[in-house]
Amino acid sequence: MKNIAILGSTGSIGTQTLEIVREQDGLRVVALAAGKNVGLMEKQIREFHPLIACMWDDKAAGEVKAAVADTDTKVVCGMDGLLEIAVMPQAQILVTAIVGMIGIRPTIAAIESGKDIALANKETLVTAGHIIMPLAKEKGVSILPVDSEHSAIFQSLQGQDKEGLEKILLTASGGPFRGKKKAELANMTAADALKHPNWSMGRKITIDSASLVNKGLEVIEAKWLFGVGLEQIQVLIQPQSILHSAVQFKDGAVIGQMGVPDMKLPIQYALFYPKRLPMKENRVDFYALSEMTFEKPDMETFEGLSMAYEAARIGGSMPTVFNAANEKAVALFLDNKIKFLQIYELIRASMDNHKVVENPSVEQILSAESECYDYILTKLA
Repeated sequence: MKNIAILGSTGSIGTQTLEIVREQDGLRVVALAAGKNVGLMEKQIREFHPLIACMWDDKAAGEVKAAVADTDTKVVCGMDGLLEIAVMPQAQILVTAIVGMIGIRPTIAAIESGKDIALANKETLVTAGHIIMPLAKEKGVSILPVDSEHSAIFQSLQGQDKEGLEKILLTASGGPFRGKKKAELANMTAADALKHPNWSMGRKITIDSASLVNKGLEVIEAKWLFGVGLEQIQVLIQPQSILHSAVQFKDGAVIGQMGVPDMKLPIQYALFYPKRLPMKENRVDFYALSEMTFEKPDMETFEGLSMAYEAARIGGSMPTVFNAANEKAVALFLDNKIKFLQIYELIRASMDNHKVVENPSVEQILSAESECYDYILTKLA
């Protein structure tokens, strides 16, 4: 029996992780954490009987505590609660599916306490990869990627001589706006951007997919996860979302991982690595598929990808500003307060405004995020 703790249990990755727990023997949920979805958290507590449940929102924590007073689950809240879950001795693996940079401190605490990490929180490596990866190596902890693309790369590298790796082929569907030009993007609404052709994801990541910022974040994440240079990461648009990513070796051989677009596969692979267990979901029907196509990303129209490469090349605290500016801009876009193309404008302005801190500490990372938020709000006032 493997004991798991899930940060972000009421979100897309968290709920799919719990589906796997229902379907597979050998997993026990010892802790759950969420933002403020009281009703779903109560249901999860009653079904999975965790030792601890955390709500980020104080008011929500109080409501959950009252709702499950008849159970043995301890209810905690805020960052202190996340940190308590991160270091709890009963958990062997921490699923970090929480959204935003609040995932950094719990991830570091879990690594320091010797837990493996099933990583679904991009911000952790994008902003603090220089801290996370050396610490994981020092503690002998595995960072197991849950993103479909990074999982595909991880799977493709199994049993291979990593010294022979030439480049990573990081795929993207192109999102709902694939093929459009800037003039067409100018009037796109949040409802338009949320219509992803292949994947069912949370609102924020779906907008990031539409802007290709998500792929930019994944480029930075891949740099840290696999210890490669940016020049070794090539983004490919693969509209059918069947090839989830691949690796190319120095002899020209390409090894990739294919499958239907379903996040449960990479989640399950991370939880049971290195074992592969049966899944009931659909298989790829190659006769029906008939073809797979590839395109070069349009980084002039979808500036988020080119700015991500720029932020990664600059390094230091700049990836934090890239991520924070996008996070704030996407929230504003979802609230219909800015236009789609203003997401790029706010990221650009925030990066131009920022004074880079080399090799930032966690405190400096969080400070850069806060300063970026303040800058955007001042700019829009």
